[in-house]
Amino acid sequence: MEAEIGYVEHYFSKIGVAAIKITDGMLKPGDRILIRGATTNFEQVVTSMEINRQKIDEAKPGDEIGIKVMEKVREGDRVYKVE
Repeated sequence: MEAEIGYVEHYFSKIGVAAIKITDGMLKPGDRILIRGATTNFEQVVTSMEINRQKIDEAKPGDEIGIKVMEKVREGDRVYKVE
């Protein structure tokens, strides 16, 4: 089962980090996510998350987090938590 939890606001290609706005639900390291868009479609496990370069243990609606991603993502791609 998958539930939409947010979307990609920006992608930092040099460091492979996606800036994600959390709109619904909670996200923690160890959670499996699916990122899907027009040309994006992959799953990965969240290894760590940061807000303003500070590691966090949990993201909630309204947070803007940075996570390392395995593939290129694009602004507007949807982020889903896979259960």
